[in-house]
Amino acid sequence: AKAVIIVTPKPDVVRKVCAELGLHHFGILKAPKANKRLQMIQGIEHVKTSITVFTDDDVFWPKPFLLYLLAPFEDPSVGAVGPTITLERPEKPNVWDFLGAAYLERWQFGIAATSNIDGGIQCLSGRTCAIRSAIVQDEAFKATFANEKWFFGIPLSKADDDNYVTRWLVNHGWKIKIQSAPEAKMTTVLESTPAFIGQCIRWYRTTWRSNITSMFVDKRIWRDQPWCSYALHLSTFNPPSGTFECILSYFLFHAYDQGRPSPMFPPTRMTAFALFAIWMVFAKTVKLLPHFFQYPSDLKFLPAMYAFCYFHGLIKIYALLTIHKTTWNGGRMSLTTLTDAASNVAAGARESGSSILRKSGYEADVKRIHSGTDLRRLVMKSDSSG
Repeated sequence: AKAVIIVTPKPDVVRKVCAELGLHHFGILKAPKANKRLQMIQGIEHVKTSITVFTDDDVFWPKPFLLYLLAPFEDPSVGAVGPTITLERPEKPNVWDFLGAAYLERWQFGIAATSNIDGGIQCLSGRTCAIRSAIVQDEAFKATFANEKWFFGIPLSKADDDNYVTRWLVNHGWKIKIQSAPEAKMTTVLESTPAFIGQCIRWYRTTWRSNITSMFVDKRIWRDQPWCSYALHLSTFNPPSGTFECILSYFLFHAYDQGRPSPMFPPTRMTAFALFAIWMVFAKTVKLLPHFFQYPSDLKFLPAMYAFCYFHGLIKIYALLTIHKTTWNGGRMSLTTLTDAASNVAAGARESGSSILRKSGYEADVKRIHSGTDLRRLVMKSDSSG
């Protein structure tokens, strides 16, 4: 039996990489084309275990990761488990690295809260998740997963796979758990260039499509996950950042036109606006406090973060206007990141996957890492983990 199944359009290169690294428990399947949904279905057919773990090629697991990820399956009503995720941190992070880390911190903050309140989450991460094999090997699941279409016949074969899996689990009564133990925290990479904006656009298009489907087509979330529906799904329709601040500022300013509104109000208009500004700053920062305690040097990026919060409102509107697009605006999966993941598994590997690719004549794949991710830190991470 093969412990790891890799589905790739370039199996010969992957086989050579695995052979060079001494990896003998990898099943390598040739995909007709690069399409994550079809590759997942192709791999599912060869799974013999009761639990299937899907993982992308740009993540790094700590050594006890699987033991902790699988623990929640002791509850037979749990259908899937997701890990906590943090960003692979370079030695000298730039503003895009920080914005990516901030995105992951906020996302984790939200799903950790809702999953503990009513068991709901907005989306089970497709970067790595564990699912009962019986669920994904169901013929009905595979048929609809491969051929999902949104309103007006928009095909979703190139996007939204993790959202579909999440909705399927919810609609069929399965619980989804998030394993928050430190041992189940994996690292990943995001864009470290302005291409990060493209990733944000793609993510929010997915959010629009999936949340609209959950709320108005499936509707099961209203009964099973009322708090998650309010806190995460309904918030999709909130006005862009800055709208409420402007409205509240207007009313606060005019509240003092006839003097102090009540003894409960601050004594002066200036004091009221100072307190209001402190409250807004705190509300936008509170989810990142653990990050700043760990990396206080990132406090220098706070002005950029506040500016991006308001800019993200424009991204939200643009994503809605282009909701029919399902292309990847951010990074693309590549053989090099797959090689680094293999190197992470191989204990004592003497050569990085990138050097093997170079010797195999795939120099272009080495250079094309997520449109700007630093290959050297990925290889260093793989070597140190191995």
